[in-house]
Amino acid sequence: MSENVAHALSGAGGGIISMVLTYPLITVSSRLQVQKDTKGADAYKGGKDTIVKILKNEGFRGLYSGLNSAIFGIALTNGVYYYFYESIKAVFEKIERPISVIESMIAGAIAGSATVLVTNPIWVVNTRMTTRKEPLDENEKQKHKKLGTIKTISKIINEDGIKSLWQGVIPALILVINPIIQYTVYEQIKARIEKFKKLGNLDFFLLGAISKLVATGSTYPYIVIKSRMQLRQTDDARYKNTWDGLQKIIANEGYSGLYKGIASKLLQSVLTAAFLFMYKEALFKLSVKILSLMKIKNVEALFKLSVKKLSLMKIKNVQ
Repeated sequence: MSENVAHALSGAGGGIISMVLTYPLITVSSRLQVQKDTKGADAYKGGKDTIVKILKNEGFRGLYSGLNSAIFGIALTNGVYYYFYESIKAVFEKIERPISVIESMIAGAIAGSATVLVTNPIWVVNTRMTTRKEPLDENEKQKHKKLGTIKTISKIINEDGIKSLWQGVIPALILVINPIIQYTVYEQIKARIEKFKKLGNLDFFLLGAISKLVATGSTYPYIVIKSRMQLRQTDDARYKNTWDGLQKIIANEGYSGLYKGIASKLLQSVLTAAFLFMYKEALFKLSVKILSLMKIKNVEALFKLSVKKLSLMKIKNVQ
């Protein structure tokens, strides 16, 4: 049990570090994903153009819109995912043989589905905060006051109802295949390399990068649809479901519309996963030590309490 908690803590910690390091790329890819009109004067023409326009119109802070909700979201997402994933994996590993591809996929599917249902509201809020364009002009700022995480949640519920916090949950559940592919590739390559050498930080970095590249590259259209469904939907542009979103994007924007922002997303995803796996392995060892010390302290406290109670009982018996 303590090891599962250690995995959850290290996953959350690694996720926070990797999120902070790569967040501007998340902002860029998110804005490109949700953009439907590419011909307007303010339209983003690509990754570089997006960065230039954000800096020009919103300042450096614009690249970090919604960072607070993202940090909370990634910590909870990774914590929940790793706890369930390692718990289920531990059951399979009791058979005393290397975990198979199918078993790894089952563990990933259960852990991913649980994570999506718990954390979808956070990512709805984050998507809206990340894609909201903040004016740089002070007069405009007064007219359009920036909303924080709590006020954004309140606005979503007031305008669209509490159900809207689970917008895009179906494509998000389909995207559970992303971590399944990622962790299956990661576990299988890792197991093979460990037969020949002891893995170091660089190995974990590269394994994380390769596994995420495969996963994101193969599931990107669903990432675009999920991002758009998490925005506030107008009646004329509403996606009724994942299939409807897929058809409308192809009809209105062509097949290239399904891959908007893929360059920055791939770079962000690969770097995030690489940093995550590298830092997670280091944080896992630290988490185990901390939990062990806490356990020892709890045992010592319990022992002292027991001794104290026994002493009081002896005093009463003597009296």
